[in-house]
Amino acid sequence: MMFDIISKRFLFFLISGIIILIGIIFLATFGLPSGIEFSSGSMLTVSFEEPVDYAQFKEEIASQGYTDAIIQSTGAGDFLIRTHELTDEEKAQIEVALTARFGQLSEAQFSSVSPQVAAETAHNAAIAVAVAAVGILLYVTWAFRRMPKPFHYGTCAIIALVHDALIAMGVFSILGAILNWEINLMFITGLLAVIGYSVNNTVVIFDRIRENLTRGISTDFETAVNSSLVETLSRSVNTSLTTLIVVLALFLFVGATIQNFVIVLIIGIVAGTFSSVCIAPSLLVVWDKGEWGRFIPRFTPSRTKA
Repeated sequence: MMFDIISKRFLFFLISGIIILIGIIFLATFGLPSGIEFSSGSMLTVSFEEPVDYAQFKEEIASQGYTDAIIQSTGAGDFLIRTHELTDEEKAQIEVALTARFGQLSEAQFSSVSPQVAAETAHNAAIAVAVAAVGILLYVTWAFRRMPKPFHYGTCAIIALVHDALIAMGVFSILGAILNWEINLMFITGLLAVIGYSVNNTVVIFDRIRENLTRGISTDFETAVNSSLVETLSRSVNTSLTTLIVVLALFLFVGATIQNFVIVLIIGIVAGTFSSVCIAPSLLVVWDKGEWGRFIPRFTPSRTKA
């Protein structure tokens, strides 16, 4: 007996809508905290020979006048200090004060980005994401050019990618509000990787739809889409699970240096698998049946008895 996945399409849309709405609320409330690559500033990472309490470390940084500094503690015992762009003298003063209170320190990393460079980086990152989206739209439309309404396939793939990006940004907004996480270039790198990974799953399903329509397995488009989805379901899930295992290993053993990249990959794999299986094919059916009106709530005026 074949699973009827497509018939539950509006349930899938509702689930995605709720998750995206929560993310948008957090984005509107807390925004998307930007790392120094996008908002300028300095990032100093230090470690100590003896264990240091996070609260005391934060208190010491504040006592030096950096009350707006963002402090993060890594699992390896390092401390990441994010503040405004530091001069060499200011950086040296911080290290001297920390050494005096907590003992010998080691500087693991220091980077500083000016406002001009940050603005240019943000601009280039936005262009990269936009170019990737347009390229995918054109490629998918061209790949299915011999199918009826090839533009539908490209557009549905892009909508699925926007779905994944919104979920990733919403989750990072929540993490930023709770854990003071910031997005950086590793986040953009992860987002682009998710886009490529997600569209690959979507194209595999779309390609099976094309094969089944060419073979004429059913005159009903919804039935052909559902059959194609069921046939590729195990492939999509197994690929995502094996990739997720590798990414989780990176998260557990590599550390904070690629934290943003790994987390956005984890979010993207889960969201991308859901969108490839449940959203993109369902949108094809909605478009084919002209069901867009069902997304608009209808209000029936109440009748009062005389």
